[in-house]
Amino acid sequence: MGKLLSVLIFSGLLVSCSGDLLKQSEDLLNQYRPLTEQEIAAGLKEALKVGTERVVDQVGQQGGYYQDRAIHIPLPAKLQPVQETLMKVGLGHYLAELEQRMNRAAEVAAPKAKALFIDAIRQMSWQDVKQIYNGPNDAATRYFQNRMTPQLKRMMRPVIDDTLSQVGVVQTYDKVMDRYRAIPLAPELNFDLSSYVMQHGIDGMFYYLAKEEAAIRQDPAKRTTEILQRVFGRN
Repeated sequence: MGKLLSVLIFSGLLVSCSGDLLKQSEDLLNQYRPLTEQEIAAGLKEALKVGTERVVDQVGQQGGYYQDRAIHIPLPAKLQPVQETLMKVGLGHYLAELEQRMNRAAEVAAPKAKALFIDAIRQMSWQDVKQIYNGPNDAATRYFQNRMTPQLKRMMRPVIDDTLSQVGVVQTYDKVMDRYRAIPLAPELNFDLSSYVMQHGIDGMFYYLAKEEAAIRQDPAKRTTEILQRVFGRN
C-alpha cells in the first residue's frame, strides 16, 4: 500500500511538472513567435484606449486644467486690452472669475470626448496602425492631431458651447464685456471664446496623451494588459 501511494504521488508530480514545462514552453514559443497583424492592431488600439481613458480621467477632474501649469488655459491675448482697462477701474476680479470658469468648462467637457477618441481608434486602418506602431513615441498623438482634430472640433463644439453655458462662462464673459463697453472710448472687441477654450482643451488632452503613449512604449509597468505586454514588450 505504501509503495502504491508513493507511485501515485510520484506520477502526480510528473504530471504537474509536465504541465508546468508545457506552459513554459508555450510561453517561450509565444515570446518569439512573430506577431500577427491582428495582434499588433489590437495591441496598439488597446494602448490608445488605455492612454485616452487615463488622460480624460486626469484632465476631467476638478482642477485638471486650472491647477495644472502645463495645460492651464490662460485668458486669451486678445482680451489683454479688456483686462488692462477693467483693472484700472477696479474690476479685474471679473477676469479672474472668467479664467477660472474657462478652465472648468474644459474639465467638464473632457470626459465627453472619450467616446469620440475611442470611435476614432476603432476606425483606424491597418496602414494607419502599422505606421503608428513603427513610428516615434508620439506617432499616435500626431496622427490624432493631424487627422482627427477637425473632426473632434466639429463633434466637440456643441459640447463646449453647452458646457460653457452650464458653468457660467458665457454669463461671466457677457458681464465682463458689458463692464468693458460701458467704459467711455473703449475700443470694440469681438472674440470667439468657445473656439478658444475648445482648442486649448483638445491641446491639453493631446499633451498628456503623448506622454501616456511614450510611457506605454517604454515603461513595462504601464502595460497593464496581456496584449499590451506582448505587443510592446518587443519594441
